[in-house]
Amino acid sequence: MRLQLAILLAALPLLQAAAQLKSPRLESQEDETTIFIGEQPVLTYVNAETSPPEGVDPIFKRSAYIHPLRSPGGERLTRIQPPDHYHHYGIWNPWTHTHFDDRQVDFWNLGERQGTVRFAEYLEKIEGENLAGFLVRQEHIYFTEDGGEGVAMDETWRVTINNLEGQAYMVDLVTTLSTPLEDGITLEEYRYGGGLGYRGTEKWNPENATVLTSEGKTWADADATHARWVIIEGESPVPEGRSGILFMSHPNNGAHPEPVRMWPPDMNQGKENMFFEFCPIRHQEWVLEKGKEYVLRYRMVVFDGAMSADKAEQYWEAF
Repeated sequence: MRLQLAILLAALPLLQAAAQLKSPRLESQEDETTIFIGEQPVLTYVNAETSPPEGVDPIFKRSAYIHPLRSPGGERLTRIQPPDHYHHYGIWNPWTHTHFDDRQVDFWNLGERQGTVRFAEYLEKIEGENLAGFLVRQEHIYFTEDGGEGVAMDETWRVTINNLEGQAYMVDLVTTLSTPLEDGITLEEYRYGGGLGYRGTEKWNPENATVLTSEGKTWADADATHARWVIIEGESPVPEGRSGILFMSHPNNGAHPEPVRMWPPDMNQGKENMFFEFCPIRHQEWVLEKGKEYVLRYRMVVFDGAMSADKAEQYWEAF
């Protein structure tokens, strides 16, 4: 009896922590869907086309992206439509150099007027114990010379959130690609394209933010290398003083450990230059065939405070 009581008392702090863990919940509006943890909004998916700032070419409008992504304490960690790259949209994943038949299409650089990515429909609302999320369908659209358009790729995004102990929560993003094109589509080898792209807050720069990859690379030398995980963190007004994101690539992804595109620290004169991407076609092309599905899995741990390499490795092993 005394042994049982001792075990219960030892486990009590963990039981109390679990009982106090706030479950994520989903709220949908006409233009967007937001996931909350308690009363704090942490992730918003935008399904309505967002126009660029006044005076900017409307070709840069887009839907189907995540913004804002916020730390557990409420600090905004993403950015959209920065003046240096109006086609950057928080967390998004268009493909850059592609071709099918005799047509070249860039779905990333909207200013090329060749294509875009567009929200198509909601498929599922996901709710469970300490779980909230959604499944949506998106279309990669190509433009034709006569002003028309067609669908080159269908894509589903399955986005879910679990709350974690401490100042952290976990986002799983599963993207499934297919093509209706009879002869398929080739995603060409290039340093940008697909995977998971992230444009960080304008507050971060090489003086107040850091990058560390699973292979020990930093902001200065991570570009064009491969990584299982990448920690991006920087100064933040939250009580912990820092916030960040641990990005993880699943080992079943075709190019794993996945190639990285990381803007160098001196990009944009070293200001407002936080851009990172897992880029599976960085070193090899990818051919999508009609009738097949292609899956990429990513996980993000969003946190306040600091993240150590050992902790990141633990998270990745669990992934």
